[in-house]
Amino acid sequence: MAARAMNRNADWTRSLADAKPVSYWLDDPGRPEARPALTGDERCDLLVVGGGYSGLWTALLAKERDPGRDVVLLEGQEVGWAASGRNGGFCAASLTHGTANGLARWPGEIAKLEELGAQNLDAIEEAVARYSIDCDFERTGELDVATEPHQVTELREFHEELAEAGLADGTELLDAEAVREQVDSPTFLGALYDRRGVAMLHPAKLAWGLKQACLDAGVRIYEHTPALDLSSSGPGTAVRTPYGRVFAEAVALGTNVFPSLVKRVRSYTVPVYDYALMTEPLTDDQLASIGWKNRQGIGDSANQFHYFRLSADNRILWGGYDAIYPYGGRVRAEYDHRPETYAKLAGHFFTCFPQLEGVRFSHAWGGAIDTCSRFSAFFGTAHKGRVAYAAGYTGLGVGATRFGADVMLDLLSGERTERTELEMVRTKPLPFPPEPFAYTGITLTKWSLARADDNGGRRNLWLKAMDKAGLGFDS
Repeated sequence: MAARAMNRNADWTRSLADAKPVSYWLDDPGRPEARPALTGDERCDLLVVGGGYSGLWTALLAKERDPGRDVVLLEGQEVGWAASGRNGGFCAASLTHGTANGLARWPGEIAKLEELGAQNLDAIEEAVARYSIDCDFERTGELDVATEPHQVTELREFHEELAEAGLADGTELLDAEAVREQVDSPTFLGALYDRRGVAMLHPAKLAWGLKQACLDAGVRIYEHTPALDLSSSGPGTAVRTPYGRVFAEAVALGTNVFPSLVKRVRSYTVPVYDYALMTEPLTDDQLASIGWKNRQGIGDSANQFHYFRLSADNRILWGGYDAIYPYGGRVRAEYDHRPETYAKLAGHFFTCFPQLEGVRFSHAWGGAIDTCSRFSAFFGTAHKGRVAYAAGYTGLGVGATRFGADVMLDLLSGERTERTELEMVRTKPLPFPPEPFAYTGITLTKWSLARADDNGGRRNLWLKAMDKAGLGFDS
């Protein structure tokens, strides 16, 4: 028996032999050339720092609000190279890292948050069409699958909670037979099907399409131009770069996992490294063997969860499970790859889909997620309202960053809006403690979550205390 298990592990590891250590999404011959770096000084009405979704949406929406506004965007490397080009390509309507988290934290305004989230996803779909962004956008929905008996109970209870709160529209509870009619895995025992609240897309192509839309609108984009520091300058601000400066009336910070130019914000986020695999394209027979006809995104219900979906060319992206926090909260390129996690994910993949034994992985990659203790974005201003920031999306930023961009622009304008009046926008998460306490607490939380997965979902005293304090750890 042990020898057979070792042989299977070897087979799974061999499936990684040809995997390129780069994000499948970024490994694209259509990747646009980088814009030149900033040299000398620039002046503008609005400076946006960060060329991921957060910064791109902010720059584009600023021009939509006022086409005459002079906007500059700085990106330290290349547009979309970090989390925006390395994620799973799930674009969710939720602004709160799922309705369960929103219900727990903002029960009094969850209906409004869900409504705004649905409007935000509709607006993304409309923008993709209006700007002719070829990013494989598919409004296919998502299956939250149970792979353990206790998870079936938890999904049923959550669906009942949604119904009681008037939030169950568009969701359907599936038993084992019904979910396996959607996607056939022997591990699936049930699912909650969200039919409209999640879209699939090619994340890097979305970033590149937003970049082109910004350029077409007149935004001046400088790549390979890290923002080094920020200071007040007369009635505005000054941001220093390696070869120049930008003087701006207002600044929007979309730096997310990278250290904020507003130092007091840094303790609210920690980097968590997440990893993913991409298979070679499935043949028609292989695809038929798993019956994935409706192309939904899928996530399992464990604390240490997997997420998986089909690409436009019928590859399976398989990611998640390990969420790695590096001691000291450093963001380093050396953490982008973790072979032991790739091997673990490969084994999990073939356990889920034994029909696909023999399929090989073409790409394996990782990247950092900006995690905060409440799992969903927080917002604020600095420098007497001339600087706004949004961060802490915790892995669900593909969609929510557009909402965050609107919030930052509202805050910079000084106007009170439906968005700025939200408790979610007006409050901050609890900050993470300094080292070694952050590492010790996160490590203990991860261990406790794994124990809960193996123990029928029962949470130990540590997790119960964390829940009571409103603290968490997730990716």
